[in-house]
Amino acid sequence: MAMTASSRAPLAGGSSDNERSPFVRLNELLAPHQPGKPLISLAVGEPQHPVPDFVGPVLAKHIADFGRYPMNQGTEPFRQAASAWLSSRFRLPRQLDPKSEILVLNGSREGLFLAAIAAARYVGPRPGKPAILMPNPFYPVYGAGAGAAACEPVYLPTTVENGFLPDLDAIDEATLARTVAFYLASPANPQGSVASRDYFTRLKSLADRHNFVILSDECYSEIYTREAPGSALECAGPDFTRVVAFQSLSKRSNLPGLRVGFAAGDKKLIGMFLELRNIAAPQVPVPLQHVAIVAYGDEAHVEENRRLYRIKFDLADQIIGNRYGYRRPDAGFCVWLNTSEIGDDVSVTLRLFKEAGVRVVPGSYLARRQPDGFNPGAGYIRLALVQDSETTAQALHRLVETLG
Repeated sequence: MAMTASSRAPLAGGSSDNERSPFVRLNELLAPHQPGKPLISLAVGEPQHPVPDFVGPVLAKHIADFGRYPMNQGTEPFRQAASAWLSSRFRLPRQLDPKSEILVLNGSREGLFLAAIAAARYVGPRPGKPAILMPNPFYPVYGAGAGAAACEPVYLPTTVENGFLPDLDAIDEATLARTVAFYLASPANPQGSVASRDYFTRLKSLADRHNFVILSDECYSEIYTREAPGSALECAGPDFTRVVAFQSLSKRSNLPGLRVGFAAGDKKLIGMFLELRNIAAPQVPVPLQHVAIVAYGDEAHVEENRRLYRIKFDLADQIIGNRYGYRRPDAGFCVWLNTSEIGDDVSVTLRLFKEAGVRVVPGSYLARRQPDGFNPGAGYIRLALVQDSETTAQALHRLVETLG
């Protein structure tokens, strides 16, 4: 059924829990209590695998570059490395131009936020209230970006029935006509679903027909245990028109603290994005870009990273089995468990903390309620398998023993 205005709009109420960080809310939920066993946190998607060996020596070699301001566009060697990596990793229509189609970022989060503002300038006025579409549950920065761009966030429920990806057929024409941008996470956070080539092609067709921008969040693309996910850039056409993909070293290279990523795609939008960054965003330090150059030129550490995650998902397969609607995700490092038969997701989260010492995130904190009251994250909990395999196995055993 097509989405109408009444099924789209977020609940009113000003500054509500809907607008707050899920992790701040989780801290408040657990603060009055003590963990029942030594704490194991599976809540934050912060990779805990070792930092690659090359990071220290590269930083030391380029330490003097901390003494000068970097260019907002990024160094030429970094942009060349990012472009070369994209061409080797994905089946692109052509190699992206490092000078005009690649832009360095302080991690993908900064880019995803500012991209909404750049997209609104790119597409111009819309008929009616401009809108930015996003999956629900979603990465909170999407909503923040929509707000900063003075656009209405339109939440598209992602459920087991639609493969945990937005149902493109359920979006009505009136909404598409006023759409500025469409945030898509593939691999999805939290469910780990991956958009197919056909899905990307269909979305690109909608973007062309209604003149909106696809903001494709692909920061989990290198964490997979079977098939490598594709990119929206593969289906963007020879000029990558209306498509920008976002990448980061946080997950790929276990460098969440480095804060280096990039945006790649539509030349015109990248140019407008750069103009915005020139006045509104901090530059990325040059020594960190040197680390990124080496990281994007090395796949050995990435394959080792994937090997460690495969071990942990093998453990999840064995320990969780067919409980809680578990399925091994297509990509990413999160597990999305349906615990609705045991209790609501907040009470289950609290119980796991108080009885098992395992910290997880309630699914309802990662999503927003639709006006009819439906929260597509309700009844689920998210686990991030970022700890070592022994700790992960211990946490999963505790979870199963506690919940039954």
